[in-house]
Amino acid sequence: MQSLAFVAPMIPGKTDMDRAALQSCANGERQAAREASRKRAGISREAVWIQSTPGGDFAVVYLEADDLQVAFTALSASPDPFDSWFREHTLEAHGIDLANGFPPLEQALDFRRENASSASAPTAAGARA
Repeated sequence: MQSLAFVAPMIPGKTDMDRAALQSCANGERQAAREASRKRAGISREAVWIQSTPGGDFAVVYLEADDLQVAFTALSASPDPFDSWFREHTLEAHGIDLANGFPPLEQALDFRRENASSASAPTAAGARA
């Protein structure tokens, strides 16, 4: 299983629009379409937090998939109506054009404690469960 976390800056004034879109995907009118989309793309987990900072608002995104490159390729090229809407929304809310692919990230640190499998997983607030 591969995992990835990244931030996507919000275009000023688009946070409420993004929050509403995420809500519709989480448990609203777009939930079934999002679940089908992520299943087609091979995504097994998707979590998004909105982080407000003095420098603006950001979406903090965490994804898990067997093959993230396959997942990103599927999301960037799928003709499915939900996937098309998602690309348009991402461009409008974040200025990121997923149709052009996903730019690679530069990993700067990867610390793993020995026997980490026995550690409890972090919660959304970063505290240990």
